[in-house]
Amino acid sequence: MNITLTHIAQHVHNVDACVEFYRRYASLAVVHHRRDGSQQVVWLAEPGREREFILVLLSGGAGSPQADHDYSHLGFAVASRSEVERIARQADEEGLLAWDCRDDVYPAGYYCGVRDPDGKVVEFSYGQPLGPGAEDRLVDNIE
Repeated sequence: MNITLTHIAQHVHNVDACVEFYRRYASLAVVHHRRDGSQQVVWLAEPGREREFILVLLSGGAGSPQADHDYSHLGFAVASRSEVERIARQADEEGLLAWDCRDDVYPAGYYCGVRDPDGKVVEFSYGQPLGPGAEDRLVDNIE
C-alpha cells in the first residue's frame, strides 16, 4: 500500500488574516478558494508544489493560542541561517515572535518560532535533515 501525506487542514478564526500571514512569512500562494455564505475554504501551497502538499484553512475556528511549553508547530525550511534571523526580526517587530533564534542539537538545526494570527506556532528552520541546509547535516541519522 502506497500512502502519501497530501495536506493538513485546520480551522482558523480569521481565514483572511491567516492567508496573509502564510503569504508573507512562508511565501505560500492560494491555489483554491471557495466561499459558501460565511464559510471559506482556502488551499495554500508552495509555488510548484501545488499537487504535492497543501495547507487547508477552514473558517469557523475559535483560535488556538498555544501555551509557552507547547511545541506543536508547522515547520518550514528556509535557505539560510540569515533568513531565519530575518524572519525572527520581522516577527519580533510585529509582536509575533514565539521562540527567538536557537541553534539546537541534531536534527533540530537553527530555527525560530512565529505565532500566526490564530495563535499557532510556525517554525522557520535551516539545517534540518529536510529542505534547504540538509546537505550540511548527516542525513544517515534519520530513523
